[in-house]
Amino acid sequence: MILMISVFIGFIVPQGTYGAASNFNYGEALQKSLIFYEFQRSGKLPDDKRDNWRGDSTLTDGADAGVDLTGGWFDAGDHVKFNLPMAYTLAMLAWSVYEDKDAYVKSGQYKYVMDNIKWAADYFIKCHPSPNVYYFQVGDGISDHNWWGAPEVMTLKRPSYKATSSNGASTASAEAAAALAATSIVYKDVDSSYAANCLKHAKELLAFAESTKSDAAYSPVADNFYKSHSSFWDEFSWAGAWIYLAGGDQSYIDKAESYVSKWGTEMGTATIKYKWAHCWDDVHIGASLLLARITKKDVYKTVMESHLDWLTTGVDGERVKYSPKGMAFIDGWGSLRYATTCAFIADLYADAAECPTSKVNTYREFAKKQVDYALGSSGRSYVVGYGTNPPQHPHHRAAHGSWGDNFNIPDKHRHTLYGALAGGPGVSDDYEDATNNYTNNEVACDYNAGFTGILARLYKKYGGEPISGFNAIEKPGLEVYVSGAATNSDGKTDFKVMLYNKTAWPARAYDNLSFKYFMDLSEVYAAGKTYKDVTVTINYSEGGKSGGVFPYDEENHIYYALIDFNGVNIVPGGAISFRKEAQVVLAGPSGVKWDGTDDYSYKGFDTKREDNPNIPVYSDGKLLYGIEPDGTTPSTSIPSSTPVPTSTPTKPFITGLPGNYSRVSGYITTESNDSSLKSGFTVSVEGTSYKAVTDNKGYFSIPGFEISSPSARPSYNLIISKPGFLTRRIDNLQCGYVYSISSLSPAVMWAGDIPVDGVSDDAVNIKDVVEISKVFNAVSTDSKYNADCDLNKDGSINMSDVIVVAKNFGRVSTDYGTINLSKITA
Repeated sequence: MILMISVFIGFIVPQGTYGAASNFNYGEALQKSLIFYEFQRSGKLPDDKRDNWRGDSTLTDGADAGVDLTGGWFDAGDHVKFNLPMAYTLAMLAWSVYEDKDAYVKSGQYKYVMDNIKWAADYFIKCHPSPNVYYFQVGDGISDHNWWGAPEVMTLKRPSYKATSSNGASTASAEAAAALAATSIVYKDVDSSYAANCLKHAKELLAFAESTKSDAAYSPVADNFYKSHSSFWDEFSWAGAWIYLAGGDQSYIDKAESYVSKWGTEMGTATIKYKWAHCWDDVHIGASLLLARITKKDVYKTVMESHLDWLTTGVDGERVKYSPKGMAFIDGWGSLRYATTCAFIADLYADAAECPTSKVNTYREFAKKQVDYALGSSGRSYVVGYGTNPPQHPHHRAAHGSWGDNFNIPDKHRHTLYGALAGGPGVSDDYEDATNNYTNNEVACDYNAGFTGILARLYKKYGGEPISGFNAIEKPGLEVYVSGAATNSDGKTDFKVMLYNKTAWPARAYDNLSFKYFMDLSEVYAAGKTYKDVTVTINYSEGGKSGGVFPYDEENHIYYALIDFNGVNIVPGGAISFRKEAQVVLAGPSGVKWDGTDDYSYKGFDTKREDNPNIPVYSDGKLLYGIEPDGTTPSTSIPSSTPVPTSTPTKPFITGLPGNYSRVSGYITTESNDSSLKSGFTVSVEGTSYKAVTDNKGYFSIPGFEISSPSARPSYNLIISKPGFLTRRIDNLQCGYVYSISSLSPAVMWAGDIPVDGVSDDAVNIKDVVEISKVFNAVSTDSKYNADCDLNKDGSINMSDVIVVAKNFGRVSTDYGTINLSKITA
């Protein structure tokens, strides 16, 4: 069936510029490769961020030196800011925009790539507070790598390291010069004053690097992580070429060329090195490409063609190693970062006037094959969140979401690190998708740098559809909650609970938590006593104190015991720090037959689930987790970029319903969580006229309704439907209860079941493909436009809709899992 979809796509999608059909969606891959940089951001994050699991972090960077060094990108799966590979990454992104701005504009990614470029450039400007001072690193690699947690709750010391006129860091300074010069070019028509400032810093940084010609400050700090084996001569040429391109000053080309004789050579020869790759350490290949185009000199063409021939047809009988499935294997640590960056260089040179016609196709084919390998031609994708069998366990602290300083806890990543290129397989295509495998499975800014560039080029040549409204807004899992057990005997209730902080959307530290244990004291009042006669004794606690017993619903004798952890730090960043225990005894007055089993909170203890939602948790008195007896649930703060509900109704049901009445409310969403798709779902009570339609937040409510039946508590079924989506059922709900679907765990609907003549077949299959083919490329103003085929509601029936069908192909309505329903006695 999937093959049939592929055949269909081949007929309806126009061929690319170069004729070869593409097996991969380069538009989606480009889009996702860019959001990866947003996940790497350090500092105060912007309001328009496209995820809900990264938050502000490392806001005191530079404070030890009295400067503001906030911002920039974390390097990889850690949280050090290594400026050498970061500057290389910035230079590569800017180079890509310099070459292929039109690809970013056409794909709708121009804003995102430019935002990312400026995010890093702003940081480098901060790192250069005066002409002869440059901060080249923030954070200590050793201590950072010894802790496994989210940056938002990191408390490690983060020293700042700088270079001065007497203690240089020439390699890192010159790379920053190149990055800022390239940035100035792409920003010249966007913000000329900003571009001029970038160029000013670039010139000063190169002059500073040349003045010291030393890495004396850099090497003791960074060599264990990013040692520059090629020295700084290649960076001098690279920076000189970019400054020339930014300002047209010929002296910078002269300067760039003056260092060529210092570049590395092939062992035992005078031949400029070509058996390696353009990368964070060695940029002479990139410099050669720029100089070849600028100067037209044969020396640079020879470097380029020797390098690319070594990668393809061979030089003097020598060629790079290839894996059995076709990856050019240069080095085992980050193998795909080298292969895909070589692809970027190859495709650029193939399109240059300097490239011999006889070699153009060879270089282009090499480039495409290397990228296709990364995207899945070998049988699996190596890009997180993209394609078939992508990596599930990248070596990345923030994406993993551990609360216990342990890469094995939890066993699955809590976040999808969209667009991250994994390190890649070995020379035999061997690969281990394991969190602790930082050789195969780490990700890094520099890994993605050349990859993003070649994706933009392949998108321009072969096409592909970015996902409309794409973001990384996720449904949060369990974060702050109470878990434990209780017993009732001898006039008292004993409960032993643990208060957990496993926050990851984003990670947060709390020092003001409390929880409430709700009790029904009807038997106490029947005996002529009051809640003031109930005692709360804490037998053991890790900081929690009794706040006493308080009224909640006095008419129905509902009260709660408050256990307060105010002043106790509970942080998702250590084996002990994420949880606090409390052992509590609730006892009634003498002579009262105490029955704790009918207490609201007691009923919430369930061995089948981890948490007890009937013991709500509060932050500074505000409900954070759980459900109060009247149905009140927490408000949810979601980033403004995704306009989802800010709160659930505080009174979601009517109390005192008869046994044949019920009420249902809650939230519906789609796989993409796109707010434009959440409205219009009909939720109906099967066999009745009772129904509701979701609003633009996905919320629905069917008020108190009656099911006629001789049974004391009759059951009923719900049906959730909308044209274009697989119908979903919720069976065997029971009257006498109120049900709600939380905004934190909404019912997810699958798209792709397109009705024919108003009738759906409850399956995503070839019939749906045929319906799309009938109206492919139609827009909303066309007479043949069919709104039911426009699955993402972007006003156009295109590849995005085909991809939705392909994603859910073969699914049927009965494949839906269980919905998490809250059930409360009415």
